[in-house]
Amino acid sequence: MGMQIQAVIVAWQVYQIRPQAILLGLIGLAEAVPAILCSFYAGHIVDQHRPAKVYVNCIRALLLNAIALWLVTSSLIHIRDDFRLILMFVVVFISGLVRSFSSPANSSLVPQVIPRELYAASAAWTSSVYQAAAIFGPAIGGLVYGEIGATYAFGLIPAFIFLSMICVALLSPKAREIRNNQAREHFSDSIRAGIKFVLQTKALLSSMTLDMFSVLFGGAVAVLPIYADKILHVGASGLGILRSAPAIGSLLVLLFMAIRPLKVISGQTLLIVVAGFGLCIVGFGISTNYALSLLLLAASGAFDAVSMVIRQTILQLLTPDQYRGRVSSVSTVFITSSNEIGAFESGFAATAMGLVPSVVFGGVMTLLIVAGTAIWFPELRRTRIAH
Repeated sequence: MGMQIQAVIVAWQVYQIRPQAILLGLIGLAEAVPAILCSFYAGHIVDQHRPAKVYVNCIRALLLNAIALWLVTSSLIHIRDDFRLILMFVVVFISGLVRSFSSPANSSLVPQVIPRELYAASAAWTSSVYQAAAIFGPAIGGLVYGEIGATYAFGLIPAFIFLSMICVALLSPKAREIRNNQAREHFSDSIRAGIKFVLQTKALLSSMTLDMFSVLFGGAVAVLPIYADKILHVGASGLGILRSAPAIGSLLVLLFMAIRPLKVISGQTLLIVVAGFGLCIVGFGISTNYALSLLLLAASGAFDAVSMVIRQTILQLLTPDQYRGRVSSVSTVFITSSNEIGAFESGFAATAMGLVPSVVFGGVMTLLIVAGTAIWFPELRRTRIAH
């Protein structure tokens, strides 16, 4: 909830200070650079230490970072807008750095406390919780920002992260002591082994590649503040609802999949739902109706939810315990490249091509990427894993 609120109100605050599409894209780049640069090292650290300890330290770091963001954006400190903008980017940079460690720690811990036969249901439930936060976080953040003020909205972020610290404190002693049974090895050897495993596991590599390039071009989240202001005319409150719409579609589908988990993980299904995601982005790009735009964003989230469960289950089923941290770090690089660098691509494309053409172009590129993946990675088309 805290990080979802941060994403939407930081974007809106930056847009209010400097209404430029390229700056919205740079927010994503500021988070992506440290996440990518540190991901391999983070995976190595997680595989050599206790994942729970790494995760707890990440939550503490996020809390301190959120308090700093609140101080920077509050009326308690009087600073020029240009300097405030720089400090906000610094906070986003630190968030990306912490995320590079928290993601492999989480990914390494969860499969070790959940039975193999429940992986698909687990992926659906945990993704449902995440999507619930993605619904209520932006909506609450946008409403509080628009109706009460920025200081109160930014104050929500450390409040929610403090609650997450309480949740992490409830981890059982057994979970806290889990450590991968792996011999100590040099950093370069460790990372090389993790990358080699991913490259040799074609189903894993192709699913990561498909997600990275489809979201890299097809994601429209970064330019939503401009859509809310210039196209749909709904302001900060409407922006929060727009940011929540994909998560609403995701949550509905994920809850169904949690109750009725997939029995067979199919690569063909993955290709179909990513194509559906691309079509929704094309439709959103040309829509000028607020209700239709919300519907298309929700549908894109629904398709993405199925893709998410399939990809997470493939990763969990095909990755041995001793590689989980490093494989997750490779996955983090792919996901970060698609989300945060995709945000930069959206801002750059909107500046170069215009807002609507850039979003439509991204959706079309997603469709072409699905076709290319189906041709170049026949292993993914043939993947069927019963569990």
